[in-house]
Amino acid sequence: MNDLFSGAPQGVTNMMKMVQEMQENMERVQKEVEATEFSSSVGGGTVEVVVNGEYEVTAVHISPEVVDPEDVEMLEDLIISATNESIRKASEAMKKGMEQAKGGLSIPGLF
Repeated sequence: MNDLFSGAPQGVTNMMKMVQEMQENMERVQKEVEATEFSSSVGGGTVEVVVNGEYEVTAVHISPEVVDPEDVEMLEDLIISATNESIRKASEAMKKGMEQAKGGLSIPGLF
């Protein structure tokens, strides 16, 4: 059997396998979160911004009633607010997913 960890003491072998499994879980979670879309709406649903897990804006929806040429600043503020909230949701999902993938394991210098 050509095991990557053959010849190492059993405890080290088990730890290395746990770390390898954790890294695989973290990669899987990262890909899942990156493929997920996070949306937030503000202004009573008049502005919605969608971002993906890579923090890229993928869509902006603006209700016509919120478009006021006399108050462009309000629309800008709504877009910023919805964008920031969507990014926060994506960031929290990534953080939560990584914590779950680590399974409580913390190795100084690695995680």
